[in-house]
Amino acid sequence: MTHPSYSRRKFASRLIGATLTLRIAPSLLAEETTPPKSNITWYDVRNWGIEGKGWTNTQRYFDRLPPKAEGVVREPVWSLSRHSAGMCVRFVTDSPSIHVRYELLLERLAMPHMPATGVSGLDLYAQNSQGIDRWVAVVKPDGKVIETEIAKDLAPGSRRYTIYLPLYNGVESLVIGVPAGETLEPVAPRKERPILFYGTSILHGACASRPGMAFPAILGRRLRRPTLNLGFSGNGRMESEVGALLAEQDPCAYVIDCLPNMNGETVSERAVPLVKQLRAAHPDTPILLTEDRSFTNVNFFPSRKAHHDASRAALRTAYRELIDAGIKHLYYLDGDHLLGLDGEGATAGSHPNDLGMVRYADAYEPVLRAMLK
Repeated sequence: MTHPSYSRRKFASRLIGATLTLRIAPSLLAEETTPPKSNITWYDVRNWGIEGKGWTNTQRYFDRLPPKAEGVVREPVWSLSRHSAGMCVRFVTDSPSIHVRYELLLERLAMPHMPATGVSGLDLYAQNSQGIDRWVAVVKPDGKVIETEIAKDLAPGSRRYTIYLPLYNGVESLVIGVPAGETLEPVAPRKERPILFYGTSILHGACASRPGMAFPAILGRRLRRPTLNLGFSGNGRMESEVGALLAEQDPCAYVIDCLPNMNGETVSERAVPLVKQLRAAHPDTPILLTEDRSFTNVNFFPSRKAHHDASRAALRTAYRELIDAGIKHLYYLDGDHLLGLDGEGATAGSHPNDLGMVRYADAYEPVLRAMLK
């Protein structure tokens, strides 16, 4: 079925010399080290753009921070910014099959607590007849360079597809292919201001089984808004150097979800300055402060409960101080129910599994809707 918002025009081009919605740059094709299949027409996604990328002048196309951040933010933050978490690309096709070819930055495909499909895979969604994005297929990476048919024997009809990029690996190159004679129409990134998420490994995407299941991606689909994922595993610490970069963006809302990487002392030191730093640059942009999730086994470990209590008390104190100082459009999200109460929402107690990611999105959604109303 053809979605009503997209044209049924046929695109007979073959990249070189082609004119689609945007002009294709043939020079980009020369970067492939191994010739791709000749019976597939390949489209380099850099020719129409990636959504979820805050800065255009990056060292590598799929980096999350600009080059000037290197040496300013701590080295772990810079290294993690090379991951493509939160990025996605869209296109329309009526092809019965879709192929992808991409090269990863890191040899490591998986982690002990997170599968390769989430760390290094590509995740394909399609818009159904009601305009809702539904999951189609995921790449199961088995090497640093992957060429595969991500979906075949698709139901007839033209529809919009979205591919989410790897969460815990970087991408060197990505081309999307359809069989020769089929057509593909690039869809440029949306122009709406994104929701900017800043935080820890949980926000970065651990431990979703595939990229589309990270809770910022779930919320992007539910709210039908672009998102910008600036989660840095183990390193979401409300640092002023990162805050300066956040302030350069112009999102529709800021989400600050850093407590899993902080304690009561660092929250007391940094929460108020970070909010004031953002507010100085954006007087009216809503800002949400989120408590840390409770470890799913917290009832069996008193020290973990004490840690939660201290960091949350510090954040609540900071929130009251900011409200008393006249800071407007400031919101707060309690952490107790982020993973649910049955102990089943996490991998190893801390990082959400897919169930936990859905529960995170369920907790966030009404607050974000109120903020964006």
